[in-house]
Amino acid sequence: MASLNKVMLIGNVGKDAELRYLANGTPQAKFSLAVNRNFKGADGEWKEETEWFNIVVWAALAERISQNVTKGKQIYVEGRLSTRSWDDDQGVKHYMTEVIANDLKILERREAGQGGGGGGGGGGGDEWGDGAPRAGGRPQQRTGGYNAPRGGGGAASGGGDVDVDDLPFE
Repeated sequence: MASLNKVMLIGNVGKDAELRYLANGTPQAKFSLAVNRNFKGADGEWKEETEWFNIVVWAALAERISQNVTKGKQIYVEGRLSTRSWDDDQGVKHYMTEVIANDLKILERREAGQGGGGGGGGGGGDEWGDGAPRAGGRPQQRTGGYNAPRGGGGAASGGGDVDVDDLPFE
């Protein structure tokens, strides 16, 4: 039987990414992400509900994003859910569910003069990935390391807003 654990979120960073190194030297970055949902209530009025997610990023990807993922930025996060548990000093069991991210993309425009990679100039944001295979066994198009924004051809080029339809949902 097949199984799938995949999460895709678009939201606003709630606090700057905090980078730390574990005892074995492995980098880890953590930050919170607020995702809003708009809906019509029973009274017919539009309401907004915010769901908060704890995002964890590991290894080289954690180091790459730690300086760029800052409070207020809108980002796309792709990863998997992971729940961990621990007992506190009083013996009470606690649970925390986190999103272990393997791809991130800042969805906001670059400021003038920041340039852009890939020959398109301008650009719709920075994108990072772990280079792991995606659905269907295909490798991610932009493998490992820092991935400069794609130039030309998409809504993200030329400094415009990113269209949700242009996100890398495979």
